Amino acid sequence: MLFFTAKFAVNEANGKLRVLRLVNSTTPHDDVAKGAYRQSLKALLPYGMLATKKWLAEQGLSAHAIDNAVKTETLLSLATGVYSQYSRSLSWEGVVASMQRMDMHHSDNLPSVIVGGLSALSLSGLSQYLSLGSTPHIHLYAQGKLPSWLGRLSLPFVCEGHSTNTLWPEWLTKDKSFIRLHEWDAELPPVYFSCPEKALLELLVDLPNAVSFEHADEIMQGLVNLSPRKLDTLLKACKSVKVKRLFFWLAKRQNYPWFKKLGETSYDLGSGKRVVAKSGKLDTDYLITVPSHMAMESES
Repeated sequence: MLFFTAKFAVNEANGKLRVLRLVNSTTPHDDVAKGAYRQSLKALLPYGMLATKKWLAEQGLSAHAIDNAVKTETLLSLATGVYSQYSRSLSWEGVVASMQRMDMHHSDNLPSVIVGGLSALSLSGLSQYLSLGSTPHIHLYAQGKLPSWLGRLSLPFVCEGHSTNTLWPEWLTKDKSFIRLHEWDAELPPVYFSCPEKALLELLVDLPNAVSFEHADEIMQGLVNLSPRKLDTLLKACKSVKVKRLFFWLAKRQNYPWFKKLGETSYDLGSGKRVVAKSGKLDTDYLITVPSHMAMESES
């Protein structure tokens, strides 16, 4: 039986492990070679992570080596062209961390897909959001579409994609100052997610269709310590008039110290009236329709 051992090198610039080459092992000690191969592959694709065939090939694994690993049960085929190791089930953190790791080519880059909105606020301990039903939803934000292989997996959770094209300019999606790291496993890569200030504005994109006014207001009540400096940059960069008006309307209801440091005239809030809440009442300050009962609360 034919097995492979792998020779590795560590990239000094980013600390990533990379396969230099695979060496055929045809010695009588096949069991030893198989064990060495398992250890080499474990270093490249640790338990709890997944990888695509394309990414494994970029690390130096041939198609033959991958097929052999599947046949010898070193790799589990999760779907066409997607693999993991057998010994541990995949959490949503493992799937997202794997997606982000495969997306990053240099240590100073950010992945194109970021956990944001409700999921990011939850990771920051600022939302007790539970999706309806028994299937958790992980909210992922990107300028492009989510990888196609994600839809081929059978997972106990849903990765819900959100486009940021109408919300952020490209430069902002590459700014590390608006990103946090979720250290979910000491031995595995972290999950990148939006800071609370950015996550809040991402959340407001989906109001009121996927997020209610009441839920957004409840979340705003817990955002006591937002950074006015970060909010200033985000609001100036934000391309959505609807999101900015909703933000100011919700923030004014709480009137936290950070809100008082934001001068509304510094931001482009557009012109004209916007219908957000159907059959709602027009707020004359921000020219958006809001639920009548909440408008009455704001006026009292």
